[in-house]
Amino acid sequence: MVGEAKLRSEDLNQCFERLMMVGGGNSAIAGGISHGGVKLEGVVITEWKDIPMELLLRIVSLVDDRTIIMASGVCSGWRDAICLGLTHLCLSWCKNNMNNLLLSLAPKFTKLETLVLRQDKQQLEDNAVEAIASYCHDLQDLDLSKSSKLSDRSLYALAHGCPNLTKLNISGCTAFTDGALEYLTRFCRKLKSLNLCGCVNAATDRALQAIGQKCSELQSLNLGWCENVGDLGVMSLAYGCPDLRTLDLCGCVYITDDSVIALAYRCLHLRSLGLYYCRNITDRAIYSLVHSRVKNKPPLWQTMKGRSDEEGLRSLNISQCTALTPPAVQALCDSFPALHTCSGRHSLVMSGCLSLTSVHCACAVQAHRTMSYIPNQAH
Repeated sequence: MVGEAKLRSEDLNQCFERLMMVGGGNSAIAGGISHGGVKLEGVVITEWKDIPMELLLRIVSLVDDRTIIMASGVCSGWRDAICLGLTHLCLSWCKNNMNNLLLSLAPKFTKLETLVLRQDKQQLEDNAVEAIASYCHDLQDLDLSKSSKLSDRSLYALAHGCPNLTKLNISGCTAFTDGALEYLTRFCRKLKSLNLCGCVNAATDRALQAIGQKCSELQSLNLGWCENVGDLGVMSLAYGCPDLRTLDLCGCVYITDDSVIALAYRCLHLRSLGLYYCRNITDRAIYSLVHSRVKNKPPLWQTMKGRSDEEGLRSLNISQCTALTPPAVQALCDSFPALHTCSGRHSLVMSGCLSLTSVHCACAVQAHRTMSYIPNQAH
């Protein structure tokens, strides 16, 4: 396992051959490895230590992350070059001992901007995240999804060590609390994308109030199945994050029309809204979206240039919102031309709403009319 033992000579040779095959991009280069080496711009490359640093970094950008880690162990020159040049790393391929691997890599890869640690098997522990926070201060995008072993210690560490985070995915991290999430928002104020799906204890009205107050640049938020979220939290988001574009409230069973109304009139750039199983939502919420669209409709000159589609809802999930009626949803569909019910384009999802089967988008109606006008060839 990489990171658990020193690389063997055969590992290095395999690494070299793989790098050269990718870098050369043809069979001639690959064949040269076995017949006296490769000549590139006057430099004869016969083994892995001969590769110039500039070429190494270019090759590394083309290979998988496992090979990159292997290459960083070849020699001190390679290690320094890769560690200083590597900004994106994904360790999701590591099925065992990811925690130890990360502890060994964090002090080396200090220039990381994107780090993906999504796991199927629970491996990550707080000490690994604390190592990331201690060394990777330029980190902007971090995926810790499904890390249920992590505690509030991890969020506290990230708050102090990674203030430049703009994208954070902690979906499925069920041990986090709203107090720790609130603390994180005091320091990570540049957040634009936050995934809290399934974080029942962290995603509460208290935490959402903090997000609304501190993270005004937020554009995307996933609160799926966070059953402790209520109107107070969502309304705080609406007033504090006016640039919100994507919001998933699926399974937030306590929210009512007041949440949607606040979003309709405060978040004018909202493109995607998930309300699956929000059964307290009624026509009042739907009509607020319609009225907001009419009130903020772009000028005619923008519509003529085709820019009207840039604003307004493009995706809406109202599945299992059984209190809604056809007139309200049809009015919504008519107001937002990017919402489709036609086959293959379902951006207006209404599963489980049997009373809404008569609702159709404009292109679905047009297609039906076209089919109706086709003459019967039999006559």
